[in-house]
Amino acid sequence: MDLKAYLGARRASVDEALERLLPADEAGGKVLKAMRYSLFAGGKRLRPILCLAGAEAVGGAPERVMFCACALEMIHTYSLIHDDLPAMDDDDFRRGLTTNHKVYGEGVAVLAGDGLLTQAMVLLSDPALSPGLDPARVLAAAQEVTRAAGYQGMVGGQGVDLASENLEPDLATVQFMHAMKTGALITASVTSGAILAGGGADQVEQLARYGRRIGLAFQIADDLLDLEGDPARLGKSVGADQAHGKMTYPAVVGVSQARTLGQDLVSEAARIAEGLGEGAEPLAHLARYIMERTH
Repeated sequence: MDLKAYLGARRASVDEALERLLPADEAGGKVLKAMRYSLFAGGKRLRPILCLAGAEAVGGAPERVMFCACALEMIHTYSLIHDDLPAMDDDDFRRGLTTNHKVYGEGVAVLAGDGLLTQAMVLLSDPALSPGLDPARVLAAAQEVTRAAGYQGMVGGQGVDLASENLEPDLATVQFMHAMKTGALITASVTSGAILAGGGADQVEQLARYGRRIGLAFQIADDLLDLEGDPARLGKSVGADQAHGKMTYPAVVGVSQARTLGQDLVSEAARIAEGLGEGAEPLAHLARYIMERTH
């Protein structure tokens, strides 16, 4: 399988759908411009691609779950806008561009994040975007995504992250924090696609096991890139975690062991995907890509 070609094709289809679902409109004013500024600032589109691949893994058609994939990218982008604010990580650059609040001001950046989160809810609840799908499955997928985005997932994990700054690094805290902050939405990305595509309970559970592993591996890779990455490729400065006293995997177990742990996690995830059959082949390759990426 040519993973680069697969990712490129999927990214293009997601970008096309996002443009259709959040078009430019002068009537939307500064807030909509700020929403689109961050949404179309680039990025890997990993979460929507995982949603599409989750549908493929259970024999479904990826295009049928595109509305959910786009909702996931909107949620992810809103979280980045808010993470960059002075009250959170206080970053000046994201994906090689000036951060949203530096361009539009803090107030509009907050509203842009709020707008993207709310628009994601609009997509997940619009019957016109899910014709022919079982309404019970649409609701179940929406529950999966929104729960992962809230205090039981991403928002809760970010709260632990803030509370843990400048404390003595602790492995249990790091694992709990990142399972929520990063792992929950990544896991929901895979499982929501499978749920919408008619996946059985056992298939969804296997994909959840897969998602939890790549979610933690993704955060380990991010922690390592913040220490060793190339700022030009990352599109942002490195060393921010240390500067803010963040609790990270390398800070707890060291760089070498963190890398080994990440590799073990993606190997386990790839084996889980391979056990689901040919339709899950992209997920197996995506798992290995998590620790190989350079940005």
